Parts: sequence; structure tokens; C-alpha cells
Amino acid sequence: MSSRARFRGGLGAAVAAALLCGLVLVWLPSDPTPGAPPPASPGQGRPLGAVPPPTPAQSRADAVTTLLRVRADALLRRDEAAFLATIDPAADPDFAVRQRALFAHLGGVPLDAWEYHLAPDDALDTSAIQRGGADELWAPAVELRYALRGADLVPTGRAMGYLFARTGGNWYLRSDTALDGLGRHTWRGPWDFGPCQVTTTGNGIVLAHPGSERLVERLARELDSSVAAVSKLWGTDWSQRVALLVPDTPEEMRALVGAGFPVESVVAVAVADRVDSARRAVAGQRVVLSPTSAKSLSAASLRVVLRHEILHVAARAETVDGSPMWLLEGFADYVGYRESGITLRQGAPDLADRVRRGDLPRELPQDQDFRSTGRDLDLVYQKSWSVARFIAQRFGEDRLVALYRRLAGAGPMSAAETDELLRAAIGLDRAGLVQSWRQYLHDTLG
Repeated sequence: MSSRARFRGGLGAAVAAALLCGLVLVWLPSDPTPGAPPPASPGQGRPLGAVPPPTPAQSRADAVTTLLRVRADALLRRDEAAFLATIDPAADPDFAVRQRALFAHLGGVPLDAWEYHLAPDDALDTSAIQRGGADELWAPAVELRYALRGADLVPTGRAMGYLFARTGGNWYLRSDTALDGLGRHTWRGPWDFGPCQVTTTGNGIVLAHPGSERLVERLARELDSSVAAVSKLWGTDWSQRVALLVPDTPEEMRALVGAGFPVESVVAVAVADRVDSARRAVAGQRVVLSPTSAKSLSAASLRVVLRHEILHVAARAETVDGSPMWLLEGFADYVGYRESGITLRQGAPDLADRVRRGDLPRELPQDQDFRSTGRDLDLVYQKSWSVARFIAQRFGEDRLVALYRRLAGAGPMSAAETDELLRAAIGLDRAGLVQSWRQYLHDTLG
């Protein structure tokens, strides 16, 4: 899930599905017996000798389980030799080089967890893949679950397209790209693109690559105050922990926010790996900064962007897909500009110019308007911000927050249902809101 702004990113759904059948592997640095296989369970009420021997499929799953356990434990303990020993000696040399680099790049990342979830019953047919000297290939579904210290309260999950190979009695990791043609891809994190440096603040972390030190310093300086500013209006019933990621290239940004996302047209975007609004559970929230435009922001603009995106992080658990974008993005902009000293005329120049010419909006911004680009998209955001600003000035900030919670938590609604919720929150239906908003724009910008 991502939260879209004209310079930030879009509210699309990307909820990770849980793997219901499999083996959960959790290995932290304090494990007293790294590398040891799990003990056998003899079964209830039967002598040990009566336990049926494992089937070939069970033995395969157990062996790969152990392999992934060793891999995770070696990474957390920073044991490069043990980590590389899990790679198939017959693997493509480029894969081995990338794995060595991956291990090195993760050296600067503080991890509270790095674990794998194996789903043996969800395996792809590998008959079309050349064995390359292996006795057997296997492609079960694998999910990486990791937690960034200082940002993640619970681990988040990402799919890994791993291909395993057996030679004799030993299983190895053969590839993380061989399954691309079968539709199973490996998620790429920042550590797949270069060495990572992490700066920790009281309310989160900034993860970047060498060369971005100036931007990192600015972000770290603004992070805690931005979290405090968001909590002051929204409340403190959220993690109040934020991970800011600074990719080096558009390719890396796409890997972090989604291949189809228009990364060239945004400065930042808030994303989440998993959202369960019913349980108010969110995992893998990140604010990803553009590698091409974030560095050029003024101090005031950077502050607005961060507070906008951090509001999306804070409100994510109460925001349902399909809620009206004019409210989602307008409220986030209201939080971003709040206490900035920037007037509506200064922050919404395109809207102000139209109002001066007598061209007042005739309706609230539509969701499809947020798919436009350039100045048209700027105008949509300026309109949405002005609606939120009008509601706050006319009815008070508490009513604006209450309206967001009601509408954003309801999801897709009919026009009649929207009118009912609006009347309950501010005493106006959509027609009344538009009429009063138009008058506000005329009085403020005319």
C-alpha cells in the first residue's frame, strides 16, 4: 500500500498475502545453538522406534529448513563463511558475487529479526529449468521476514524467488532469479543496491547509501520534530516510529515502492507491506525519498513533505482503500503545511490564479484526477488542501480529524452514504460543502 501525493506517491493496495501452510524460522543473534537442526518429535503414545521414517518430501523440507536457518543465523551473526556456504558451488558465479555483496551491504543495517517462512506445499514446477549438475531442483515459496531496529515493532514479510538444488545429500541455494520466468520474483531491498548506512533518531531511522550524507543529515534533523507535529494533531495511538529510505536510483526506488509506480514524478511516497484495518495492524511502513528530486527541496518544502508522508504512516491503520482521495491527500497536506507559516495563496498558486480569474471549482476533486500529471496534478492537490484547510478553519481541527477517521475508515461508499457521513461530521452534505468551500476560496483568494 502506498500513499500518493503530487510529489509523494499514491494510495494503491499492495497487501501481502499470508502463507497459511509452512514452517516459520526465527533465528536471532542470541540463539545459543546456531546451525543445530530442530529436535525430532517422536509422537504421542508410541515408542521411539515406532515413529514412521520421514518421507522424501519431508526430508527435503527439513533439509531446506535447516539451510535457511543457517543462512539467517550466519547473516545475523555476521559469519560470512557460513553464509556463503549455503550457496550452491555450481551456481552462476554472478549470483555468488551478488550474495557476497548482499552480506557486506547488510553489515551497517541494525536488524531485530531476519528469518524465513517456507511453504513446502506451494512449490513451482522446475522441470523446464536445467539442473546444471544437480540431482534435484526445488522451488517452494519462501518469505523473508525482517525487522529494522528503531523502526519496525514487528517483522515485515517479502517474497523471495529462491531455487534450491540438491547434489548428493546436500541442499544449497542455487538462484534468486531463475524463477522470474515462472512469475515468482525476489524482492530487492536497499542492501541489494549498495552498502547501507543507518542514522538513528529518537523516532526512527534514515537508511541511505554512501554519498547521501547531506540529505541524511537534513532528514535526521527533521524526523523527530515531524513525528511530534503529526502526533500533536492526529494523536499518539500509533507506533511513532518511521523508517526513511533514500535510494540512489529510480530503479532502486521502483524496487522499494512498486514497479509500476511513477517514481519520476514524486519526491516521496509512503508505503506499507501489509495492512489489516480491521485489526489495526500494519507492517513494513516506509517513507521512500526520490533519488532525483528530494535533495533539491528547501528546508520548508522538505518539512512539508515529511509531515505529509508521516501522517500517512500514522493514519495507515485507520485508512481503508477506496476512501475519497480529496480527503486522504488534502488532510495529509493540511498536516504538512500546518504551522509552516505558508499561506494558502503561497502554497496553492495555481488555484489562487484560477480563483482570481473567477474560475471556482464546481465539485470536489475526483479520485481519477489524482492520476493526472504535472500542473494538473499540482492543482488537484492544491484544491484538496484548500478543502481540508476550509473545514479546519470553519469547524475546527478536531472536526477535521474526526471527519478523516469516519470517511477514511469507511472505504468505498455511495454518494448517499458519503453525504450522510459528511452531515454527521460537519453538518454539510457534498453540495453544501462545495458551496461553502467555493465561498471560502472567493473570500480568501479572490
